[in-house]
Amino acid sequence: MKKSSIFVGLDVHKNSIEIAIAEAGRNGEVRSYGKIDGSLGALDKVIRKLVSKGYELHFVYEAGPCGYEIYRHLAAQGFDCMVVAPAMIPKQSGNRIKNDHRDAQMLARLHRAGELSAVFVPFAEDEAMRDLTRSREDAKLAEKKAKQRILAFLLRHGHHFNGRSHWSQAHLRWIAGIKMPHPAQQIVLQEYVDAFTECTRRVERLTGQIQQLLPQWRMVSVVKAYQSLRGVSLIVAATTVAEIGDMTRFTSPVELMSYLGLVPSEHSSGEKTKRGAITKTGNGHVRRVLVEASWAYRLPARVSRELRKRQEGLSQEICDISWKAQLRLCARYKRMLAKGKPKQVIVTAIARELCAFMWAIAHEVEFPIMA
Repeated sequence: MKKSSIFVGLDVHKNSIEIAIAEAGRNGEVRSYGKIDGSLGALDKVIRKLVSKGYELHFVYEAGPCGYEIYRHLAAQGFDCMVVAPAMIPKQSGNRIKNDHRDAQMLARLHRAGELSAVFVPFAEDEAMRDLTRSREDAKLAEKKAKQRILAFLLRHGHHFNGRSHWSQAHLRWIAGIKMPHPAQQIVLQEYVDAFTECTRRVERLTGQIQQLLPQWRMVSVVKAYQSLRGVSLIVAATTVAEIGDMTRFTSPVELMSYLGLVPSEHSSGEKTKRGAITKTGNGHVRRVLVEASWAYRLPARVSRELRKRQEGLSQEICDISWKAQLRLCARYKRMLAKGKPKQVIVTAIARELCAFMWAIAHEVEFPIMA
């Protein structure tokens, strides 16, 4: 006897889960099932009750601060579960009433209609590395803010460095030699410098942890393959793999570009076609590191000693893709610069094509399969 399907919408919060059910069929009833506490045990009780009635369950909930614990819990029991991005859920512009049970019913109804798209759920091991790379990113941001505080404080009190570049050894010696006119100001400067020093050490510690854990990660071969590309350092490669996972899940490079928000926005109607700045949708962490990596293509194409060392042990196909990327992207940077394009626009265009070359390399690497 074939089981009857029901679609279960979960509006998940830290301390509670609102549940709604949509019965199969276009005219199937959609109703609120009730609210339970946010524990997995409470959810299991609901599941046992529904399963005992002979239902085949299909779950859906929004991605949010509670992460993927519910998804992994349900998937481990063999249930179908979908996690959806809140921004991709169809909304009714005229609807001015929002509450938990309505949200749960909407999820169940849309899931039944097949109008929802699932987000990529990383493996637990990959998510752990993602947490580590994001922690380093947070540390770099804190370091940047610490630098800005020091420079702003010194400029406000008439101290301006005339050397070649900030944060060089000469610049740090210059800061160390500054004597403020008031003891309180000297304390402030020293506190800012100490904060900067601690941020720098934190970045170094986290970078070292990434290097130490990389050989134990199942995706180490993919990270090494991406480093064959110019500008793609260990951090860029590790961040990209931890955030995206298997790039071959994208059917084309254009799909990957769109996922990273690197394609132009468009507002076209009738005979008019208007394109604007990049959409900046999707994964901003990868988009940022790829744009940073793209600055390496402002110089003529060449295989440096460091790049050649990173390519050791890689297949000739991967190295050929890397060289092809250099020839194309370096030439494109030069061509766009000659047309008077702003450098920020150029590196964004380079980043868009760079992710396409990474997609090509991904097809040359054997991705590990998780059991």
